Amino acid sequence: MGLSCGLIGLPSSGKTVIFNAVTAAGVSSYNGSEMNRAVVYVPDQRLNRLTEIYRPQKVVPATLEVVDISGVKVGHQRNEHGSRLLGYIKDVEALLHVVRCFEDDSIPFEYETIDPVRDIETVDLELMVADSNTLENKIKRLAKKVRAGDKDAIRDTANCEKVYTAIQQGTPARKQNLSVQELASIRECNLASLKPVLYIANIKSIADAGNHHVKALERIASDEGAEAIVICGKDEADISQLSLEERQEFLRELGLKESSMERLLSAAYRMLGLINFFTTGEDEVRAWTCRKKDKAPVAAGKIHTDMEKSFIRMEVIRYEDLIELGSEAAISKAGRQRLEGRDYEVQDGDIVAVRFSK
Repeated sequence: MGLSCGLIGLPSSGKTVIFNAVTAAGVSSYNGSEMNRAVVYVPDQRLNRLTEIYRPQKVVPATLEVVDISGVKVGHQRNEHGSRLLGYIKDVEALLHVVRCFEDDSIPFEYETIDPVRDIETVDLELMVADSNTLENKIKRLAKKVRAGDKDAIRDTANCEKVYTAIQQGTPARKQNLSVQELASIRECNLASLKPVLYIANIKSIADAGNHHVKALERIASDEGAEAIVICGKDEADISQLSLEERQEFLRELGLKESSMERLLSAAYRMLGLINFFTTGEDEVRAWTCRKKDKAPVAAGKIHTDMEKSFIRMEVIRYEDLIELGSEAAISKAGRQRLEGRDYEVQDGDIVAVRFSK
C-alpha cells in the first residue's frame, strides 16, 4: 500500500464533498458508518514512457489511500466509537484538514460564523486531548522503571512530560520542534497532533478562492510551515463523475490546470518528502513510493520486507538515461548502469532491481 492520508475537520466542513472531489467515489453520506475509504492512483507520466519501452503485461501506479473520517469530535468521545475513530487517525501518515472557507446560510455548519482560525484550533484541541491521554498512559507505564533507576525510562519519561506539558499549554506536537531523541521517546505513542497536516480550503465557487477566509487559512499554514490548497468542493466533486475529456473541459472553465486530486497529491508528496521509483520488466512495470534520502534497503523493503532484511545490493538505472538511450542494453553498453550498496540514497525516477539473499 502507498501513501495513506486521513481527512479530518469539523462536522459539515465539507469533508465528504472533498473526499468525492479527490477520489471520484460518489459517496452521498455516511449512512451510519464511521468512515469512507478509497484508493486512487498517483498520476506519473513516466509510467507511460516506461510502458512504451517494456510493453509489460501489467502496469501498477503508486497509490494514495484517502480515509474520510467521521466528523465526531474524537477527544470528547469516551466510548468504543471514539476509540475507533482515533485509531483511524493514528493509522494514516498525514492529515488532510478540511476547513470551510465560504459563507452560505442555507448550508448548516457547526457554528453560526465562519472562522478558520477557530475551527483549526478546535480540531487541534480534539487531537491534543487524545494525545494527552496517550502520553499520560505511557508515563504511568514507565513509572516502575523510573523508580528502579532505569536510565532509558528516566529519559523517555522526561521527554514525554515535556511534550505533554506543551500540549497542555495548547501547542500540538507537530509545532514543538522536537529533537531526534524526543521523537524517539514518543514514537510508540503515534501522536495524532504530531502528524503533518495539509490544509484544504473548501470553497463554494471559484469566486471564493481569494476571500478573507481563504487568506486567513493560508496565513495559518504559512506560519507553521505547512501548505494550503483551495478546492471548489461541490463543483469538483461533480466534475469527478464526468469522462476524462469532459473533466478537462470543465476544469478549464473553472480556471484550473489540474484536478483537485492532482493538486492534493503534489502537495502531499511535498509535505512528506516523497519520491517515486520504479521496477520494470516484461511482466510488470510498477511505481513505488519512498521518502527522499531513504537508503536502498529501506526502499527495497517497500517492494517486499524480505528484500530489506536480506539486502545485498541494488542495480540502478536513471529514468532519464533510459529515455535518452532507449533500452537497458544500450545503457549497459554505455556504462550507465550502476550497482549501489546499503548507503545509497534512492533518487526520484530510479529504475531498480534488488539483489537479496533468499
